[in-house]
Amino acid sequence: MGFWSLFLGCILVFNIALALTIIFLERKDATATWAWLMVLMFIPIAGFILYLIFGRRISGERIFTWDTKSKLGVKKAVQEQLRAMEEDEFPFKHRGLSAYKDLFYLHLRNDDAIFTQDNSVRIFTDGEEKFAALLEDLDRAEDHIHLLYYILRHDQLGRKIADILIRKARQGVEVRVLFDDMGSRRISRKYLNRMRKAGIEIESFFPPKIPKVNLKINYRNHRKLAIMDGKIGYIGGFNIGDEYLGHNKRFGYWRDTHLRICGDAVANMQTRFILDWNQASRNDIMYADRYYDHEPCGDVGVQIVSSGPDSDWEQIKNGYIKMIMSAKEYVYIQTPYFIPDDSLQDILRIASLSGVDVKVMIPNKPDHPFVYWATMSYVGDLLNAGAEVYIYQNGFLHAKTIIVDGKIASVGTANIDVRSFRLNFEVNAFLYDQGLSERLLAAFKEDIAVSTQMTKKLYVKRSLGIRFKESFSRLLSPIL
Repeated sequence: MGFWSLFLGCILVFNIALALTIIFLERKDATATWAWLMVLMFIPIAGFILYLIFGRRISGERIFTWDTKSKLGVKKAVQEQLRAMEEDEFPFKHRGLSAYKDLFYLHLRNDDAIFTQDNSVRIFTDGEEKFAALLEDLDRAEDHIHLLYYILRHDQLGRKIADILIRKARQGVEVRVLFDDMGSRRISRKYLNRMRKAGIEIESFFPPKIPKVNLKINYRNHRKLAIMDGKIGYIGGFNIGDEYLGHNKRFGYWRDTHLRICGDAVANMQTRFILDWNQASRNDIMYADRYYDHEPCGDVGVQIVSSGPDSDWEQIKNGYIKMIMSAKEYVYIQTPYFIPDDSLQDILRIASLSGVDVKVMIPNKPDHPFVYWATMSYVGDLLNAGAEVYIYQNGFLHAKTIIVDGKIASVGTANIDVRSFRLNFEVNAFLYDQGLSERLLAAFKEDIAVSTQMTKKLYVKRSLGIRFKESFSRLLSPIL
């Protein structure tokens, strides 16, 4: 009896010491702190292990590096744009763009997101169309191919892409493939080795240093980028797998949003890939002009904005908030998960209460139950503020899109949730173009036609069991 009393006492002291020396020193967010305290309280030993795996912050760690010459070149371009904006000398191609100077400045100053104005952008909302275009661009590549995806499958689509990559590598094209170790954990070694034998360089992001033990498993590279010859770039929500073509019976049709970009913005996408690649690989990519062989293609304004747990600032979330603050008419949002923190939830409520038309669209089926129940909990707050919420019924909605007043928009990999804002490595394209925003708006309205509206009357009819699941999931939402 004495041994067990001593043992339990040691666990209690250990938990208190952990709370004082790790959680309160490492974490700045009170909500997440309390969530972890609950975990430690109810599952003392396992809770400590869970904290080591899922709770440790990596902010301030030097993760991404590049050669000094390239870094100085980017910094110089950023400083020139900042100076021009501060002195009202920036040459905006379209008169209306100056209204969003504060948003440009926000991304420039905090993320080195250079503002480009000579891009053409094609929007994809269907996987078949997106991958048909991607396969054509891969086949036309002459110098290099860079692919970064959170999920890479070795199914029919994955093999089709591998076949093209192998053929291009044998033709002398430089091919690199980077995938997230957690997102692509089921990838076949045979599939990867087949590509490696053809000369393709393949790396995984944050692999475990000890087999089966990965203390960085909670920090995932959720980015999706494809760059061909430095001229064409793809960014958005589609991963590589048959389910993204709508071939999964569980999800049915897969509704996502993806962009094909030509123009100066591709250079910023290329830089993002190189930084991620150099973190994962021992064979660093050094600066070469051929990686930046882009050329003007149109007149669409684009900023490529990244965020991740290595930064003190939540750049993409801050961009979302700044966009919503600028809204005069409407804010339309599509997201598979809606778990906003207090700042984003407050700004959406304020916008709705101020007469701005706020519409949020989420899927009708969960791929992560706890996340889905937490989403439904936050939906109620918006309904009370007068916002409209739509449930997409034509399959699974995975798009991450925000449209404001038909003038600016954002499409990328970041969901409206705490994980995307604080834990994942994400990348979004912020778009400054009325025509492009109106095309995204038209797609949103088409989706409303195959959605049902969640009204306050329907919301209050939820069963007691569902409400309990939602409340419990909301308590855990800061660490989901």
